Amino acid sequence: MTTEVGSESDVKKEAEKAPEVQQQTDQPDKPDPASAEQTQVELTSFLHKLRSDWLLGKEETKEEEQVIPHEASVLSALKVNKKMKMVVCHVTLLDGSQFSCEVEKRAKGQYLFFQVCEQLNLLEKDYFGLSFKDNAEQRCWLDPTKEIKRQIRNSQWQFAFSVKFYPPDPSQLTEDITRYLLCLQLRQDIASGRLPCSFVTHALLGSYTLQAELGDHDPEEHRLDCISDFQFAPNQTKELEEKVVELHKSHRGMTPAQSDAQFLENAKKLSMYGVDLHHAKDSEGVDIMLGVCANGLLIYKDRLRINRFAWPKILKISYKRSNFYIKIRPGEAEQFESTVGFKLPNHRAAKRVWKVCVEHHTFFR
Repeated sequence: MTTEVGSESDVKKEAEKAPEVQQQTDQPDKPDPASAEQTQVELTSFLHKLRSDWLLGKEETKEEEQVIPHEASVLSALKVNKKMKMVVCHVTLLDGSQFSCEVEKRAKGQYLFFQVCEQLNLLEKDYFGLSFKDNAEQRCWLDPTKEIKRQIRNSQWQFAFSVKFYPPDPSQLTEDITRYLLCLQLRQDIASGRLPCSFVTHALLGSYTLQAELGDHDPEEHRLDCISDFQFAPNQTKELEEKVVELHKSHRGMTPAQSDAQFLENAKKLSMYGVDLHHAKDSEGVDIMLGVCANGLLIYKDRLRINRFAWPKILKISYKRSNFYIKIRPGEAEQFESTVGFKLPNHRAAKRVWKVCVEHHTFFR
């Protein structure tokens, strides 16, 4: 039998491999303890490293996720700020001072109103409002629920802080600041002639004003030339100023808050107290004035009140074009409702009266 044999080098290789195979086959069930321990350590280290790399990668991913939204929010804010247009509003307060406030151009009226109330530390806000002059120089009240720019149109961003709803009984007001602001409004109404007074009433109200502003009368400091700086009436005379000073002397010891309370107690009795007047014509074309107040709708002719419609008696208030209508509840001897109409100068004037009536009816009913 013939056997094929390779070269000598191949034989030597086979001979070298044989002892290794023999060695492994001789001790198959006895592994080296040191080698096993080292392998276990390496495996544990590898697993720890693998877990650390996985956690590190997860944290980096979180950081990336956090950075991206942050950058997006910054860019978004910059984009909004770039689009947002600000405008400065100028508000004349009741003491004659100016309050300036920067608002967003699309801000609503309530934002500006709350800024003014916060500046004045005013809590009883409901009696007050912001007004502006339209292109026809007519006073309009700023609607707090609508955007400012849509109301003023082409007018300037200039407003006046004023009393909108005159309380029938000012003594029911809880805050001294509210009564003080009401006094300032009434002083303006009296000085401008909007609230007519007799000579005696002018003097009495003027004396309470001096007591509130100057304190007890001092003959050396409170001379007539100093008193002339105050305006107590539209056409102020020396005689009126002397009477004011005479009555001022009798108020010694009265605090500013007490003086304001006495001022309001006498002012509320005036027939035109809190009456908002509007020019109109009746059904026969006669010139009249419509007066809106806490009690209802008043009709004046030649400065005399000729009719009165209390709010509970008015069922409906409406306008059409330049006409203004009120529907009256039937009386005891009447069976049907009646409608009374008035002619206003134009459509805007009719809408203005309608809105003032609706607001007063809602506030005081």
